[in-house]
Amino acid sequence: MTDLFAGAARTGNGDTAEIPSAAAGGAGYDAHAPREALPVCIVGAGSSGVAAAKALKEQGVAFDCYETGSAIGGMWRYQNDNGMSSAYRSLHIDTSRINLGYSDFPIPAHYPDFLSHFEVMEYLDAYADRFAVKPHIQFRRPVKRIDPLNDGSWRVTLEDGASQRYRAVIVANGHLWDPRWPSFEGEFSGEQIHSHDYRTADPYRDKTVVVVGIGNSAVDIAVDVCKSAKRTFLSTRRSAWVIPKYIMGYPTDRWSAFFSRRLKLPTRATRTLIRWLAWLAIGDQARVGIPRPAHPIWREHATLSQELVPYCGHGWIRMKPNIDRLDGSSVRFADGSREAVDAIIYATGYKTTFPFLDPGVFQVEDGKAELYRRIVAPGRPGLFLLGLVQPIGPTIPLVEIQSKWIAAALSGQMRLPEAHDMAREIDAHRAEVARRYVGSARYTLEVDFRAYARQMARDMRRGRAGA
Repeated sequence: MTDLFAGAARTGNGDTAEIPSAAAGGAGYDAHAPREALPVCIVGAGSSGVAAAKALKEQGVAFDCYETGSAIGGMWRYQNDNGMSSAYRSLHIDTSRINLGYSDFPIPAHYPDFLSHFEVMEYLDAYADRFAVKPHIQFRRPVKRIDPLNDGSWRVTLEDGASQRYRAVIVANGHLWDPRWPSFEGEFSGEQIHSHDYRTADPYRDKTVVVVGIGNSAVDIAVDVCKSAKRTFLSTRRSAWVIPKYIMGYPTDRWSAFFSRRLKLPTRATRTLIRWLAWLAIGDQARVGIPRPAHPIWREHATLSQELVPYCGHGWIRMKPNIDRLDGSSVRFADGSREAVDAIIYATGYKTTFPFLDPGVFQVEDGKAELYRRIVAPGRPGLFLLGLVQPIGPTIPLVEIQSKWIAAALSGQMRLPEAHDMAREIDAHRAEVARRYVGSARYTLEVDFRAYARQMARDMRRGRAGA
C-alpha cells in the first residue's frame, strides 16, 4: 500500500498545522518548500468544488480554490459568466428534493419536489455560506495549465500568469460544458445550435424545429419549444424508456429509494419495477409514437419527463428516427421521410475535456476514463478527478462522498493502493460497465450510486482503499 499524503499539513503531535492560505489573505507559500508542506489546489467552484472545499477544510488540509467565473455554482448558475453553464431558462432538476442535497445540509421542506436551477443556486449559496468556504475561493482566476513536477508536486499556472506549486490538485471543473456534435452527411442552410447554447424558446416561435436526442435535456427543450413553434420533431437513433417524474402522486425517485433502501432490492430489480409502475401510469409509450427501446431499462439511463407522452399524444411533438442526411433547408430521416426545417438543436451530449491538462498527463479517450475509484489517475500521484461520474441516482450526494474520500486520502487518514492494484480495479469496472450498459459514450462514466457509495464508505472506514 502506498501512503502518498500521510503527515501532510499535520504536526508531529497529531494536531492540524495551519498553513497560510493565499485565498484567505495569508502570506502565500514558500516556492522551495518540500512537497509535503504544500497546500492543495481545487479547480472549479460548482457543486463538486464547494463540496471538496468543505471536506478539506474540515480535515484541516490547506487549499486554494480557483474559479473562472465571479460566483460559485458551475452549471447550475444560469448564464454563468464563466461561459461553461448549459442551464436553460426552464431547467428543473430531475432528482427530488429529499434525495438531492448534501447529507449534513438538507434542502428545506418549503422548496418544491423538483427545484429549478434558480432554487438549486439558492441552496448551493446557502451551503457555501453555512460552511464558510467562499473566503477560500479565488474568483475570476481561470486555470491555464497544470503540470506535474519531478518532486511529485504540481505547478498550477493561471491565466493572469501567476503560478504556484501544490502537493495535489483536485479537478472539479465539470464534464457537461464541451459540446459533442454529431456528424451527418450533407449541409443544412438553417440555424444549428447545440443544447449547450439553448436558453429559451423565443428564437423558435412559429418555426419548424428538429431536436436531436432523447435524453432529459433533449426532451425538456422539445417540450419548451413546441409550445410556440410551428412544428417540433424529436429525432432519436435508439430511443429510450420514458419514465414520468411522478407516479401515484410521489416523485419517482422516492419509489426507487423505497425499493432499494427499504426493501433492499438490487438496482436491476428496482429499475424493472419502476418500468412496470411507469407503464401503469402512462401506458405503452409506442402508442403515441415513441419507439420502445430494444434494450431493457436497467441497461440505460431512462429519460424522466412528465410531459413528453402527452405532448406526443397531442401532436405537439412528433417523433422521427435518426437523421440520414442534411439537404439544404430540409432534413431526410432514416425512414425515408423528409421535412422542411428552420432550425436544428443538437442535444447530443458532451465531450470530457480538460484544456489545462496536457493529454499526456491525463485525458478521457474514446469516452474512457482511466481512474481508480473513478477519481485517481494511476501513475499521477496527487491528481484527483472529482465529479467525473454519471450516476444512477443523484449527483450532489455522490460528489460529497467523493470529496470526503479525497480529503481522507490527503489528510493521511486513508491509504491508497499501489498503481498495479488500481489498474486491476479500473479494468474490472470497465468490464462491468460494458456488460451492464448499452454501448454509448453516455455510459462510460456510469456508476451505480448505491454500490459505489458503499464502496467509498468502506474504504474510509477501514482507512485504506482496496478490495
